[in-house]
Amino acid sequence: MSKTEIVVVGAGIAGLTSAAILSKLGLSVTLIESHTQSGGCAGTFKRKRYIFDVGATQVAGLEEGGIHSKIFKFLDIPLPEASILNPACIVDLKDGSKPIPIWYDKDEWIKEREMQFPGSRQFWQLCNLIHQSNWTFANNNPVLPVKNFWDFSQLLKALVPTNLVTGILIKSTIFDLLRFCGLSNDERLIKFLNLQLKLYSQEDVYNTAALYGSTVLQMCQKPHGLWHLKKSMQALSDALEDSLKKRGVNIVFGQKVNSINFDYVKKSWKVCASSKQEKMVYFADDVIYTPPPQSLLKHLENPLDNNYNYKKRIQSLPDPSGALVFYSALKKEHIKVISSNHYQFVSNELGSLFVSISEEGDGRAPKGEITLIASLFTKTNDWFSLDKHDYIKKKKEYLQKISTALQNQFDIASENWLHKELATPLGFERWTNRPNGIVGGLGQNPDIFGLFGLSSRTPFKGLWLCGDSIYPGEGTAGVSQSALMVARQLLASKGINDFYL
Repeated sequence: MSKTEIVVVGAGIAGLTSAAILSKLGLSVTLIESHTQSGGCAGTFKRKRYIFDVGATQVAGLEEGGIHSKIFKFLDIPLPEASILNPACIVDLKDGSKPIPIWYDKDEWIKEREMQFPGSRQFWQLCNLIHQSNWTFANNNPVLPVKNFWDFSQLLKALVPTNLVTGILIKSTIFDLLRFCGLSNDERLIKFLNLQLKLYSQEDVYNTAALYGSTVLQMCQKPHGLWHLKKSMQALSDALEDSLKKRGVNIVFGQKVNSINFDYVKKSWKVCASSKQEKMVYFADDVIYTPPPQSLLKHLENPLDNNYNYKKRIQSLPDPSGALVFYSALKKEHIKVISSNHYQFVSNELGSLFVSISEEGDGRAPKGEITLIASLFTKTNDWFSLDKHDYIKKKKEYLQKISTALQNQFDIASENWLHKELATPLGFERWTNRPNGIVGGLGQNPDIFGLFGLSSRTPFKGLWLCGDSIYPGEGTAGVSQSALMVARQLLASKGINDFYL
């Protein structure tokens, strides 16, 4: 048995960040992770001479004033080495028109989008207005959704006059903005927006909240931008993990949480975990839970049974997507020259494929070679319902389909692959311990975003949620913002009301 002030479940970016912030402020923290390494969906794995990013392949928030930058400055640790992505991505709609580079420079991007999407200026200006309002609001440390007076006070402090104007769009979608601008029939623009929004909101233009979508559509441009990490995505979690170790935080790898219940005798939360070698019981005043909230249905049995409404809320959450991820390697000379590390294109058979390519000297492949990762969304039930024979057959079929699509898109000869393999939702479930191998958080539609989302504050005192299903959403920047918010809420519950970065 072990006693600590705070137990953090999960050593992904959300868990590492919340643990790092709270331990820096002097609280005793134990971090429990079922895997043998940190990082979660933003981690890496090794095959032969290659290092592959598991899921996330790009980072936002490293710029001055960005969430990672602020947190690392507070922790007094250096940011991982990274380079800005310019263009952040090239999008090929496969409609016979020129592919669309999404430039870092604002003026360059304005010229590009006006050439690619004539007549769309008003829509982009409206998105930018909403984004600027959102950004000021987010930097003022709001707490959403509001569950008590303290949360409400933080929301009021964060509001600026422009939020009162953009707030009328709280139930609107990106398609509503298009319709307002007379672009509801612009099929090419809608096709482009659908590809981009699905990556960051898990929804299309018809279902992505306008207040969320307007911001993610502006994140590639200065002064923000997307970044390519040197030494792989693991560099982000390694830096946070090193910070925790220097402060003596107890990080426990290879232990799977089995149950979380409140012990009324000890007046503490009781977290039961086990590895192949042992079983452990941890007691804590507070628990920060970073896995998807759907996992609470198996971990929080007794408290949930005593709160039917909350249990029903968890059960009624929309199903997130799964992913198929193709991991490969080849010589750089065997792929056509591309002016971006990231490429998105449409396949008639597969839908949208998002491709990430390593660069020379970034530690992912030997000199003269590259890693290429391609991903597409899939329904998890399409894989978990198969027997072993049909699963293996279907996996081989998709490996071949994706290989062929990439060969056609990038002029790759089939014999030039040095390595290729496919991960399905079953593989992601084993790696991340996320139910059904789901990726990303909840789809950011108007009924789930912001004020209407799932709160980090649960009905059970001392139990907190954090991660990609909690405001403001997915991505390493999103979950870090979530970690900061839950840390502030937890500290306020202990009487520390003035913590800001």
